[in-house]
Amino acid sequence: MKAVFTPSRAVGTVAAPPSKTAAHRLLIAAALGHEPVTVGPLSLSEDIRATLDCVRALGASVTSDGQNAVIAPGGEASDVFPCRESGSTLRFFLPLALLRGTETHFTGSPRLLERPLGVYEDLCRAQGLLLAHLSGGIRVRGPLKPGEFRIHGDVSSQFVTGLLFALPCLPGDSVLRITPPIVSLPYIDVTAGILESAGIACERSSEDDGTLVFRVPGDQVYRLRDGTVEGDFSNAAFADAFNLTGGAVNVTGLSEHSAQGDAAYREDYRKLAAGPCKIDLSDTPDLGPVLMVLGGLLRGVTLTGTAHLKIKESDRGAAMAAELAKCGIRTEIGEDRIDVFPAVPVKPDIPIESWNDHRVAMAMSILLAETGGELRGAEAVKKSWPEYFDMLRSLGIGVETRGK
Repeated sequence: MKAVFTPSRAVGTVAAPPSKTAAHRLLIAAALGHEPVTVGPLSLSEDIRATLDCVRALGASVTSDGQNAVIAPGGEASDVFPCRESGSTLRFFLPLALLRGTETHFTGSPRLLERPLGVYEDLCRAQGLLLAHLSGGIRVRGPLKPGEFRIHGDVSSQFVTGLLFALPCLPGDSVLRITPPIVSLPYIDVTAGILESAGIACERSSEDDGTLVFRVPGDQVYRLRDGTVEGDFSNAAFADAFNLTGGAVNVTGLSEHSAQGDAAYREDYRKLAAGPCKIDLSDTPDLGPVLMVLGGLLRGVTLTGTAHLKIKESDRGAAMAAELAKCGIRTEIGEDRIDVFPAVPVKPDIPIESWNDHRVAMAMSILLAETGGELRGAEAVKKSWPEYFDMLRSLGIGVETRGK
């Protein structure tokens, strides 16, 4: 699908879509319980559809009206977990599949299956379990055993979340240590909060060297009572960005007390509006693309903690640098740093590419609303916000989508 933009200003009100971060975790907590739970509201993005499919594979039943999903016991378990292109889904469910003593097959897009799983590979090797990359997917076989687990905190918080969901189900106590530096810590905080709301005991402490420790008793039972999904700061950041480019957009439905890491975008935007600034992305990698666009449109930005942008849906730093260059905005990329230099953007002579990355597609749409131009691979937004272009049109952005 391609999206063709004409220069326009965004004006109006947008309700933040339901949080993908919270929805993934609430759906899993509901699926691990023994009573029906209604989870919603949901935005049926490709990532949430993947998690719903894997909830079914766990053996829970799913009844959805398109807005909410009732998760209940009594479904038919499967040995195939279809993850589509969702890294969260893959990394959250893999330890849960390892609770089984039978072989399980994870499927997904080629890019997903390239994303690193070293934490789980090391764990399986240490416990003598199966984790094999085969043509078209990944095969695993447990059963996972309780004990002490250690993870380097600079890889991905998704491994921590996956283990925190699985360890309470083991027939014995476990200790999970995450060694510093720890990236994406707010995502771990969201997981810990949902575990607590599901009645899961999980003692948290810190050691002198900064190691984060979770002591998790085994043989616990999930009892999630409230499956309410809050608004999504990660997606709201894209609608709110128009306020820095001459628009007037009111974003509603966001909690003032959210643990979501991307709530930091509001402070980041204040810094960008004030002048050239430096922003650390260690905890908020999904904000990288939109901050790069705004840095170029405003007065420049230096992003640090960017090394883990390389292992997202695309190599986000490189992808954004290539597309920004088409609009006359220069960047410099280092190992763990990205500098974006301000410029008066020009309409690109050739189409902007999404790199099949929803965050790249949404970020570049903000720039194309300034310059006009064409975005190819625009369907990438379905990964997290299927209604994204409808939202833009509701604000008065001139954008026409063509194709599927």
